[in-house]
Amino acid sequence: MKKFMDENFLLSSEVAQKLYHDYSEKMPIIDYHCHINPKEILDNKQFENITQVWLYGDHYKWRQMRTFGIDEKFITGDGSDYEKFLAWAKTISMAIGNPLYHWTHLELKRYFGVEETLNEKTAPAIWEKVNKMLNTEEFRVRGLIKKSNVKVICTTDDPIDSLEYHLAIKEDKSFDIKVLPAFRPDKALGINKETFKEWFNKLEEVVGNKITNFDEYLEALKKRVEFFHEVGCRVSDNALDFVPVGNASKEEVAEIFVNVLKNGSVSFEAENKFRVFVLKFFGKLYHDLNWTNQFHMNCVRDNNTKMFKVLGPDTGFDSLNDTEVAIPLSRLLNALNMENALPKTIIYSLNANDNSTIGTLIGCFQGDGIKGKLQFGSAWWFNDHKTGMQEQIKSLASLGMLSTFVGMLTDSRSFLSYTRHEYFRRILCNVIGEWVDNGEFPDDYEVLGKIVSDISYNNANNYFNM
Repeated sequence: MKKFMDENFLLSSEVAQKLYHDYSEKMPIIDYHCHINPKEILDNKQFENITQVWLYGDHYKWRQMRTFGIDEKFITGDGSDYEKFLAWAKTISMAIGNPLYHWTHLELKRYFGVEETLNEKTAPAIWEKVNKMLNTEEFRVRGLIKKSNVKVICTTDDPIDSLEYHLAIKEDKSFDIKVLPAFRPDKALGINKETFKEWFNKLEEVVGNKITNFDEYLEALKKRVEFFHEVGCRVSDNALDFVPVGNASKEEVAEIFVNVLKNGSVSFEAENKFRVFVLKFFGKLYHDLNWTNQFHMNCVRDNNTKMFKVLGPDTGFDSLNDTEVAIPLSRLLNALNMENALPKTIIYSLNANDNSTIGTLIGCFQGDGIKGKLQFGSAWWFNDHKTGMQEQIKSLASLGMLSTFVGMLTDSRSFLSYTRHEYFRRILCNVIGEWVDNGEFPDDYEVLGKIVSDISYNNANNYFNM
C-alpha cells in the first residue's frame, strides 16, 4: 500500500515519477483564467485565518458541506470562522473520491507544512498552526503567489470595470508578477437579463456619452476592448451557457437592439441573433489585437431559485447542461474563419460528453502557422477531478495533438488554489507514463521531457502573447 500523498502521489510508474520531478514540478505557472480579486493583490491582503482563505466564496466547498448536512449558518451564515472551519474539517474527512479532498491536503502540505489529514480531531491544532503562519508577512497574498512560482495571473473583468487595481499593480515595481485583466463581456450579450438596463447605464457613464443605437453600442464596446488592451489584457472569456444559433444582418440586429432599449426585452430567437452577431464582432476585434478568446459552455446556472434569492449567483447551485454544441459552434467558428478573423480560441464544456465534439471540431480550424491555434480547454469545473482530467488529456491526444496543449488553470477565487496545477501535472505525467510503460511511446526523455515542460508552462507562455 502506498503512503497517502507522498512525493509520488498519483505517479504510478518510474517514468511518471521522472517526468514529474525532473521536468514538470518546478516549471512556473501562468494562471490564464481565475476569479481572484486584484484589489487583494494590490493591498497585499493578510488573512486572519484559514476560513477566510478557504471558505469565503468557495462554492465548491459549500456544495459538499450542504450535501453532508451542515447547516447554512456554518457555510454562508453568521457562524464564526472557527465554527465554519470545524464544519469543513468534519465534511472533508468523509469526502472520499472527491478532488476537494486532494486539493485541501495539497494546500495544507505545500503552503503550511501540515502532514496530518484534516478531520475533527486534528482541526484545532491545524487551525492554530496555519493561522499563526497566515499572520506573518510571508503569508500575505503576494507571498502566497510568489511561493507558488506564478508568473502571470489573468483575472475576470467586466467591460465597464475601471481596471484601477490592475493599473496600480502595474506601477508597483516591488511586485514583478504580471496581474492582467481578462475581458468578460457576458453582460454585454445578456440583453434579456433583468440586470442589462443597469449595466447598460453604467456603460454609458464609462464611455461618457448616451448610446441610442446599435452602431454607438458597438463603438462603446470597441473602446472598452481597446482600453483593456492598453492595460495589458490579451485574453477574453465568455460564459456561453448555450451556444447561440442565429444569422441576421446588421440592420436586423440594430432593430433588435432598439427594441431592447424601448421594451426591455426581445424574443429568445432575437436574443440569439443578437448574441451571434456581437460574438462575431468581438471575435474580429480579438483577432486583430492577437488576443485569445475563451468559450466556457454548457452550464445551467442558479437552479435553486429559493437560494438564489437569498445568496445570489455563484453560490453552489449550478450544474452541467446538455445543449447542442457541434453545429452552432461550428457555424460561429466558420463565420469568423470565412472573414479571416478567427482569433486563437480555447473551448471548454462543462459536459464531458462534448469532449469528442470539441476534439474533432478544433482540428477543422487549425492553421495560420500558430501551434495549437484552437485549444480544447482543460477539464473545467465539475470535470477538474482525476477522472475528468485523464479523459480530457486522452481525448485531446487521441483526436488532436496533446503536445501543443496550453495546460491547466485554476478558475478559482482562492490564493491557495495554485496546487491545482500540481494536481494536473501529476495526472498528466502519469497518463504519459502509462503510455510509455505499455510500449505505446518510446522512453525518449528528450522528447517526453519537452512535451511535459511545454504543457506545464512553455506552451502557455508562447501562446498568450503576454
